Amino acid sequence: MRVRPQVQALPRHFAASERLSSEHRSSAVHVVAGAVIDAEDQVLIAQRPPGKHLAGGWEFPGGKLRPGEDRRTGLARELREEIGIEISTPRPLLRLRHTYPFGQVSLDVWVVRHYLGEPQALDGQALRWCTQTELESTELLPADAPVIAALRLPERLTQASTSHYTVAAASVRTPDGRLGGAFCTGIGDAKAEIAAGADFLVLRGVFPRAEISELCEAVSVPVYVRGLALKDAWALGASGISEIGD
Repeated sequence: MRVRPQVQALPRHFAASERLSSEHRSSAVHVVAGAVIDAEDQVLIAQRPPGKHLAGGWEFPGGKLRPGEDRRTGLARELREEIGIEISTPRPLLRLRHTYPFGQVSLDVWVVRHYLGEPQALDGQALRWCTQTELESTELLPADAPVIAALRLPERLTQASTSHYTVAAASVRTPDGRLGGAFCTGIGDAKAEIAAGADFLVLRGVFPRAEISELCEAVSVPVYVRGLALKDAWALGASGISEIGD
C-alpha cells in the first residue's frame, strides 16, 4: 500500500536566514546527511522514529558529526550505522543552518550515488524511495526543504540554461521557478552573489586548488569549477564541474 504524502510548498529560493555562515557554525549542532540516489534516480528518505525530536517527520538519512570528525568520514559512519550501506565518492551539495525550537542545526548535505548494500531501517525508522516529483510533494522537515531544489542541479554543468536552472554574469531572479546561478571570480564576488540571491555559483576561469577549497568552505550553496575531474572537484568541496565557457 502506498501512503499518499501531504503536500508542502517548496520555497523558490534558499532562505538567506537558513544559509550557513561561519559565525554560527560553532553554536549549531552539526549534522551530516546523504541524499542517497539509486540506479532509477529515486531518492531515499527516512522517517524520524518515536522518542526523537520531530518524530514522524521525513528527512534525508544521517546524523550528528562527532567532535573533530571529518565530514565525509562522519557521513560514511552515519549511513553505515543508520541504513547499513558503505558509500564511496559522495558529492558535496550544500550546507545550511536552520533554527528549530530546540536549537540550531547546521546541515551538511551530500549526494550519494555510489554505495554497497541495500538500505535497511537499522534505527527503527520507516524508509521510502521517492522520485524527484514525489520528493517535491513530500512533507520533509523544514531544514531539508532547500535540498530538493538543489538536487535538480547536474554534476556536470554543460549548459547555461535548462528547464531547471539558468546561470548568468550576475545572479538572476527567475519568474518561472528555475534556480538562478551566477559566475564569480573569487570569495568576495561569491559572497556578494549569494547575498543577491544566487542559488549556485560557477567559478570563472581556472583557480588554484587551495583557493577552490577556501571558497567552497566559505559559502553554503553548490559551487561548480572548471579544469578538474569530478572526483577532484568533490575532494575540494565543489558540487560539480563546469564546461560552460567564460
